[in-house]
Amino acid sequence: MKCLIVDDDELSRGILEDLINDTASLDLVASCGNPLEAFNILKESKIDLLFLDIEMPKMDGISMLKALSPLPQVILVTSHDQYAVESYEYDVTDFVKKPISAARFLKAVEKANKRFSSDSSLFTTKGETIFIKSDSKLVQINTHKIFWIEALGNYMRVITEDGKYTILSTMKDVASKLPSDEFVRVHRSFIVRLDKIESIEDNYIIINNNQINIGKAYKDGLSGKLNLL
Repeated sequence: MKCLIVDDDELSRGILEDLINDTASLDLVASCGNPLEAFNILKESKIDLLFLDIEMPKMDGISMLKALSPLPQVILVTSHDQYAVESYEYDVTDFVKKPISAARFLKAVEKANKRFSSDSSLFTTKGETIFIKSDSKLVQINTHKIFWIEALGNYMRVITEDGKYTILSTMKDVASKLPSDEFVRVHRSFIVRLDKIESIEDNYIIINNNQINIGKAYKDGLSGKLNLL
């Protein structure tokens, strides 16, 4: 799992860095002294597990939890256990009190590994339906109700007639599990359902009164799937 540390205490960060580097299942992407630095990392890199302190200047850990959507897995590491109850409202994987020991660290990581393994199949298909892992349950969606799928950093958002669903996946993986004669990739960040296209104007598509740009590299692929007169 790719990890990110957010803690304003340099000593605590150093301890976590050593523990993560000694754990085969973990890969440390970055170690940040405040949440503002971390947001930039989260925009650019796929993060599976966040080690997060609570009491920090500029923005505390709870505020960061509220601001992140969707959340990666979170292990809270803090000196203040009065936040434990509130933290679990955000579905954190574990709450570890400082100073953290190697044994307690490994126990928290084991929880994260189990959760990561259970979430590894987030987008599965069966016939004309798709099963999406959402809020720890599988939701069945009819592919005919999908308008489009868009990339959001490390996540994908599925826009349907009944609502929106955000999953941890890749554009390549999603595209491979959709019927190729019904869906087409029109941009590096968008896959659309062909029969939901209302009109095509210049370099964009209109679907459900929404404008979706067409990437230059995908124009020919789109044209080849249109039933033109």
